[in-house]
Amino acid sequence: MEKPRLASWAALAGFIAMCLGIGALGGWITADSVKTWYPTLNKPSWNPPDWVFAPVWTTLYVMMAVAAWLVWKKDVRFSGVRAALILFFVQLALNLMWSALFFGARSPGLALMEIAVLWLAVAASLYAFISLSRPAGLLLIPYLAWVSFAAVLNFSIWRLN
Repeated sequence: MEKPRLASWAALAGFIAMCLGIGALGGWITADSVKTWYPTLNKPSWNPPDWVFAPVWTTLYVMMAVAAWLVWKKDVRFSGVRAALILFFVQLALNLMWSALFFGARSPGLALMEIAVLWLAVAASLYAFISLSRPAGLLLIPYLAWVSFAAVLNFSIWRLN
């Protein structure tokens, strides 16, 4: 069932606002530690410069929002849509939790355990999304790749410190 056009665009705006809002909240949680604690950590030579993270995450959050919107457009009465969106919201919460653990609690070890769960949640979301909308699933591939990279980076920082 096709959603009314205005409702559809409003939902897209809502998904974008929600994802960017989670990103902003994560940024707020990390702001102090990025300036004071993170620079003191031993990091691998391949650690990206700090300026890379904001544009990458902004792009990923917008892609995530569009993916969720594409699935939402299928209608929650359509088989699997509700479960796929629940998985999406779970991974979004886990995404925020990682920032709280790594930067807020300054605990790379706890964050490493949590990012494994986040990775599984993102992979499950991608699987659920791609079965409903190929474009939605494809939009989550860069996110899964980035979380994979972040997990390896998190592991390296934990080992070096």
